[in-house]
Amino acid sequence: MGTTQENNSIPKRLEHKPRGEVRTSRATRWRILSLVLVHVVALAHVAHWWITGNTLSPVEPSEAFETIAYGTVNAGFILLVLLILSTLIFGRFFCGWACHLVAYQDFCAGLLGRFGLRPKPVRSRLLAWVPVFAAVDIFILPAVQHWLGDSGAVWSVTWATTTDSLWRTFPGLGMAIATLAVCGFLVVWFFGSKGFCSYGCPYGALFGLADKASKGRIRVTDACEGCGHCTAVCTSNVEVHREVRSFGMVVDSGCMKCMDCVSVCPKDALFFGFSKSPGTEHAAPKKVSRAYDFTWPEELFMAALFAFGVYAFRNLYGAIPFLLAVGMATIVALVGVLFLRLLSTRSLSFQHLVLRTSPGANGHGKRTTAGAFASLGGVVLLAFTTHSALIQHYQRKGVQANSRAALAAPGSIESIAAIQLATTCLKIVADWSLVDTAEVHNRLGQLYAHLDKLNLSKSHLARAIELDPDNVSAHVALGEAHLADGEDNKAATALLAALTLRPGESRAANAMVALMMRNAAIRPTVIPKLQEIAAAFPDQPELQLEAELRLAEAHVANQDWDQAVALLDKILAQNDAHQLALRTLAVVLRFAPDHAGANALGARIQSLQAE
Repeated sequence: MGTTQENNSIPKRLEHKPRGEVRTSRATRWRILSLVLVHVVALAHVAHWWITGNTLSPVEPSEAFETIAYGTVNAGFILLVLLILSTLIFGRFFCGWACHLVAYQDFCAGLLGRFGLRPKPVRSRLLAWVPVFAAVDIFILPAVQHWLGDSGAVWSVTWATTTDSLWRTFPGLGMAIATLAVCGFLVVWFFGSKGFCSYGCPYGALFGLADKASKGRIRVTDACEGCGHCTAVCTSNVEVHREVRSFGMVVDSGCMKCMDCVSVCPKDALFFGFSKSPGTEHAAPKKVSRAYDFTWPEELFMAALFAFGVYAFRNLYGAIPFLLAVGMATIVALVGVLFLRLLSTRSLSFQHLVLRTSPGANGHGKRTTAGAFASLGGVVLLAFTTHSALIQHYQRKGVQANSRAALAAPGSIESIAAIQLATTCLKIVADWSLVDTAEVHNRLGQLYAHLDKLNLSKSHLARAIELDPDNVSAHVALGEAHLADGEDNKAATALLAALTLRPGESRAANAMVALMMRNAAIRPTVIPKLQEIAAAFPDQPELQLEAELRLAEAHVANQDWDQAVALLDKILAQNDAHQLALRTLAVVLRFAPDHAGANALGARIQSLQAE
């Protein structure tokens, strides 16, 4: 994994340097204004949803996966199609002038620049394929999984261009800040001002492909003197001076048409257009000669580290979204190579930092303070990545074993073995995780209940509820554990909490009926609580119906036939085919065959069904 002396600067110091003073781009201020306006429109979109409760579905290209997989046409899909069509004509103007991620990267690059830090673009052969991998993962894999699933290839066009839950598919504030920090500051500092565009953005892969077919390009006239000012200001990882010299235009699909190169050209030799300037001739070579910062062994090592990082970080602790995981994995890949070079080379610099000085008389460079911190940081980051990968491994193994246990016959050898394996794996996760999660404690609690270890079960389920008070499954399982342990009052509290959150929860309802049947003393406490729940959803008819059905079941358990029949009459008037309500009515008729109201309701339902 060694490297030669000339490769000991990352990024490499290119031979070509701009001649003369490079002026400030006039296009920058207009591009900033455009990016600000994009965010104003986004805020208006959120405000419209906040005020009206219903608005245009997320205008986010990643939402197009629903159209590809299911046929659900949403605003994200429409936007993606329009952007691809515009890129086929004009090139990647959207990326440079309207993408929020570009805005974040430009903001971070500008902020770093105020401290004298202007990261140069790092060039990698294999990491350049990461956006393609990300695009396949976001747009193609969900469709393939759907088509190969149990339901088969069910695809029909439906329209879903509006929504009442705008934030359903977006991460929370914490992950938004983390994404800005990683995909903004860190990726920009490590890879250059458009680092995430080059090595992470799935939309960039699609727009880059469309850009190859576009006629709209940055082009050059014969006035060009090769001064290199264009490359000096380009933030898109494009060697503009080399491309226009070789082709008469920029052919690199990474060009985002920021127009900075056009603005700073001292001879006004660059322009955006669809054809060459008259009289301009360039012999195009078969292949562009590009300088890369890594040897092939290093590239392969980085690719392996990137894959390892994605495995380690994606949905880690149920929190890290895919694109944030991609950004973190690219950093891990680069840090891994830097760490190896620190160990194996005699001198090394990275961006603005000298990590190991040039060799002295003894033939060995001295590790600088920055190099010592880089070594420590590399060890910590790689250790954290390895730890995260192990947590992911045991959690996924535990979840898979839990699923096998659910499919096996209860009490069978296969079921018991799967439960024990799942418990062992998830216990490792609970003990060694850096962040507690409700999912792990909930699963562990329910697994311990199957093993009749009720104290452990209740402890983990209580922790799951502490972490996520709205976790219905944990409330139900805790109620069942208390019920199994003879703690009826605690069982009632947990089950009522579950029904408050989700009145239609059948497991909680069944456990509550069982509790009331065995303990009549608890009924006067439970029934008023169920009445409060039934009155809590005046504007949500479906939830109110489910809550009233739970109350009717409680009245049946209390043998309060009049109250039960009155509620069942109301429910069946809204839906005379409600199966659970009909079964509850059958119970009333069985245990109170002479009840006039129940018989009248039963006769009416039979008459309606006969029609």
